[in-house]
Amino acid sequence: QVQLVESGGGLVQAGGSLRVSCAASGGTFSRFAMGWFRQAVGKAREFVAAVTRSGGMQYYADSVKGRFAISRDNAKNAVYLQMSMLKPEDTAVYYCAADSASSYASVSRREGEYDYWGQGTQVTVSS
Repeated sequence: QVQLVESGGGLVQAGGSLRVSCAASGGTFSRFAMGWFRQAVGKAREFVAAVTRSGGMQYYADSVKGRFAISRDNAKNAVYLQMSMLKPEDTAVYYCAADSASSYASVSRREGEYDYWGQGTQVTVSS
């Protein structure tokens, strides 16, 4: 059983930066594609970014492309989301998720494809 624990959320002003982290345990981390999703109050959870098992390829939602960067460190069993030029509309609970069925060079943007989820970390961007 894989456990995922997010950290690093908080309150930041618009235009600022924040990095959220996700620590994984209980599985072979390098076998999972990893994704970040977010859910704002009153809205459905949405895809933010994903990274392949090796970390070699990254994918982003159009709304965050050019502002957010996903990375992973397989030696540390961790995945990160560096967020820059934050906007109030980025306010949400951010979840990391692990996909055990991904191929080596692909990721999914669909939350149903992810097997394991963290509890989420709140990111609030003030205007």
